[in-house]
Order: sequence, then structure tokens, then C-alpha cells
Amino acid sequence: MMASPLLRPSLHHFLSLRLLGTAAPRAVERLAEAPSQGFAADTLPVALTFEDPSAFRVKSFGELLRALGVFQLCSVPVLVNNCGKLMSVARTLLGKRGFALFLRPSVYAQFVAGESEGEITHSMEKMSSLGLRPMLAVPIEEDLGESTGERRYNDNLASMLECVDMSHSNAWSKDPMMQLKITALLSPELCVKLTTLLSEQQYDLDLLVRAMDGEPISFPGLQESENTHFLCGLQRLNKVGETSANKVRVLVDAEYTYMNPALSLVTMAMMKKFNQDGAWIWNTYQCYLKESRSLLLKDVHLSISESFCLGVKLVRGAYMDKERKLANSEGWSEPVHESWEHTNDSYNGSLDILLELISRDPQRYRIIVATHNEESVRRAVQRMGELGIDKDGGSVCFGQLLGMCDHVSLTLAQQGYLVYKSVPYGSVDNTLPYLVRRAQENRTVLQGIRKERDLLRLELHRRLRQGLRQGS
Repeated sequence: MMASPLLRPSLHHFLSLRLLGTAAPRAVERLAEAPSQGFAADTLPVALTFEDPSAFRVKSFGELLRALGVFQLCSVPVLVNNCGKLMSVARTLLGKRGFALFLRPSVYAQFVAGESEGEITHSMEKMSSLGLRPMLAVPIEEDLGESTGERRYNDNLASMLECVDMSHSNAWSKDPMMQLKITALLSPELCVKLTTLLSEQQYDLDLLVRAMDGEPISFPGLQESENTHFLCGLQRLNKVGETSANKVRVLVDAEYTYMNPALSLVTMAMMKKFNQDGAWIWNTYQCYLKESRSLLLKDVHLSISESFCLGVKLVRGAYMDKERKLANSEGWSEPVHESWEHTNDSYNGSLDILLELISRDPQRYRIIVATHNEESVRRAVQRMGELGIDKDGGSVCFGQLLGMCDHVSLTLAQQGYLVYKSVPYGSVDNTLPYLVRRAQENRTVLQGIRKERDLLRLELHRRLRQGLRQGS
């Protein structure tokens, strides 16, 4: 029986025949096989020990107090683990207006840029004055059982296009970025089904590109209603790509392993269409997954074979607890690394591969080192120096969450590196589910902010002593 013309042989087979015999992929394989090397931290600027509270001198007294209060709450595991329930109770007791008044000056102000365009602009101008760049994030996403229909997805598309316009039309950043969750435009249920289908054979990227352009492709394995929704979703994503191309870099978030292959497929199709002359669409690689290195190398090879530029957002990952629980309940082998040390090795190894590729071809490859881990940040800085990668050339930048890890972000910016902060925005009601999920997913990060809290205290005490001296 002949294979369907709509499907291509597995990527592994394709690479073994077409790519692994060429010079570029052999170089990539050598990079992957090379052991992860240590680095000499004592050759870095003293500031990159991230021990100096003077990084916080740009913050107001009120901002210091707010951050200390919020971080103190975030250090209590029972509050973080039950924040969703606690906020629901508080909202019921205080009412919608009272709850918003309570949350706005505290947690909301720490982690969200604002709701109105004026509030967002004020936050972004403050960030820009500190040498930081915003990476706007529309707080919209869905998981299984939360699908809301085509009208809602079209409304989400309108929000995404507004985000593109806001990112591009303001002078906050010379090279604006935004985040995108595909499940805001395509149902999680379909992504799960596509993932199952992709475990048997891959869809051809050219077919997805043609579908994005409006061609009525019939994808094997999908029912008529699923196929229709897939076509609508691809055309929504195409609209984001067309609107952002050559204006705003769109960083597509990874989500759960039971849907990630479908998300990556769609992202690669967007790259094939929009990344011919530069990395405008980026994919995210979660290094807490055992397969992360092979997924990264596969996409490097794919970018070579399909002749598109590759943008990489490198993260450790935020869904570890749920991934482990799901694997245990289903009797699967755990997809995440057994230990923090293995995850660190995975992250640093993938980082080394990308930096080496960038040093050879900075126009084809780009990376955002999206981490709060100080060792990985120092490693990236060290390797950039060794490989001769310009700190402000644009091929390498750093990223942290708004309201967190400012001692790292501000220090890097003061040293001349490109630093982006992931910036959600919207009303309290719209951002609350997003904030709850981020708190629960990042609970280990939230509970490990002791150092930043201590540095904030040192700066606060310095100002109090200075005030007392001036008053005496």
C-alpha cells in the first residue's frame, strides 16, 4: 500500500537519509556529543555574582516594601499551594470590586503591568528606563476540558493582534517580543489528538503552510469537525504570523507533553513560512524533559533541511508536578529528569549547543536564556565571551518573569546585556487564573527567592540608615 501523499516518512528516517551525511548536521551532532564543560566564575565581572543589593537602588521605597511583602507570602508553601482556593474565598467575601482593590496594590502590581493602555505604557516606560525590555504576554490559555468554541478563539485572536500592535507601536524596545500560547487559538483536545496521530507519522510542513494560506486541506486521521477547527486555528495563527513578521518576535510557549508534539508541529510550520529571512517565530524547549536535547537537535536539523531560521526560548520548565502525577496515574515512565542536577546538566548542555551554533551563524540562530538560575546565566555570559558573541548583538538575550529575579535582570542590564521581562497584562479577573497557574507551576522558584528577599532587605536597611543620618 502506498503512503498517503499527505504524510511524509518519520523525521528520524528523513534525517538519516538526507541530513546526517551532510557537514552541518555532523557538526551539530559533535556539539551534542561533547561533554558539558565547567566554567571559571572568577573570570566574570564581580557584579555577576549577583550579591550586590545596589542593583535595587533604581527601585522606589514603596516598590521595595511591596516586593518584600509579596515574597514573604510566596515563601509560605501552604499559601502558594492553596492560592487558588484562598483567592476564590477572598473574592467571595470581598466581592469583585473589593477583591480587586485588595489585590491591585500587592500581588497584581508586583507581577502584572496593568489593565489600561495608560497603565501598561507607564510600566513599560519605567522598565525601559532601567534598561529592561518588555515581552508582553496575553494571559490566555486553555487545558483539557476548557475549550470554548470558535467565537472565543476568534476573540483571543483579536487580543493577540492587539498585543502585536502594542509591542510594535511603542518605543519600549528596539527589538520587541511577545509570548503566544497556541491553546489560546486551537483547542487542547485537538492538540492531544494530533499528538497521538504524530506518534505514527508526521504531517508534512508544506501542507500546514498551505492550510495557513487558506487551502482546504483534509488532514488524515481527523474527523470533519476537527479538520475544520484545525484549518481555522491554522489561519488564526497565520494571521498572527503575518501581522508580526518583521515587526515583533513571537515566542511560542511549550505546554504539557501530551500536546507538545502538536504545538511544535504548528510552530515549525510557522517558522517555515515566516522565518526565511530572520527568526520571527520561536519555539520553547523545556529542559526538565528527558527528551529535550533530542527535540532541540531534531529541530536544528529540520531548520537546516527546510532552510529557515531557528529561534529558541530555553527554559527548565514549569509543569513538573503535573507531568509526574499524570505519568504515575497512567503507568507511563516519567518524562522529567530524576533530579535537579540532571535538569541543570540538560539546560547547560543545550545552552552550549545553541551558543556554539550562534557563534558560527548569528543570523540563523537566536536564543533567549529564559531562566532565574544564576549559574546558567553566568555560564551563558562566560561562553558568550569565549565564543566572541556580542552582548548587544541580538542573537543572545536573557529573560525573567516580571516582578521576580530583578537582582539578576537589573545587574545583567547594567552590564550591557539584552534582558527581557515576561509581562502579563489585563484586568484582575482576566489575569487571576494566569497568576494562580504561574504560582503553582513555579512554586519551587517562589519558595527559593530567599536571596532576592535578603538583597531587598539590605537595600531597604541602607535607605533607612541613610534617612536617619540625613535627619540627624
